[in-house]
Amino acid sequence: MSKHTTLHLTPGEISQLEKLVRSGNAPARTQTKARLLLLTDRSTGTARNDAEVAMVLMVSSAHVGRIRRTFIKDGMNAALYDQPRSGGKPKITGDIEAKMIMLACSNPPEGHDRWTVQLIRDTMIELQIIDSISRVAVGNHLKKSIKALEIEVMVHR
Repeated sequence: MSKHTTLHLTPGEISQLEKLVRSGNAPARTQTKARLLLLTDRSTGTARNDAEVAMVLMVSSAHVGRIRRTFIKDGMNAALYDQPRSGGKPKITGDIEAKMIMLACSNPPEGHDRWTVQLIRDTMIELQIIDSISRVAVGNHLKKSIKALEIEVMVHR
């Protein structure tokens, strides 16, 4: 049995996909998927293979087949729009970041001339601001915050 499945769009589906592409308001990924579906449609009598469609849209042939199969199996919305991606919640929320910045701007503890990233990390854990965090994460968030402050200052000059 062939793995290749042909796609036959209804006139309503064609109209909906063309409208999506013409409007230009959808994300680029969604527009590319709509174009892909329009190009792989066999109801108009044109027969393009996956390699041709992939070359025109600058995507892989596997992507063309995957989107076409998703459309046939699960419908237009599943083929056009990505599912939400999994991922953990960020460890450093705005509240924790604010406390980190306040700590970094305060006087260093006795016996230290200045705050180091490691010292900020250790102090945050000691004060139970956060359960655990790497010094790299602390450094990256402080760097991002400093950059944002620099941009803010430049805007208000």
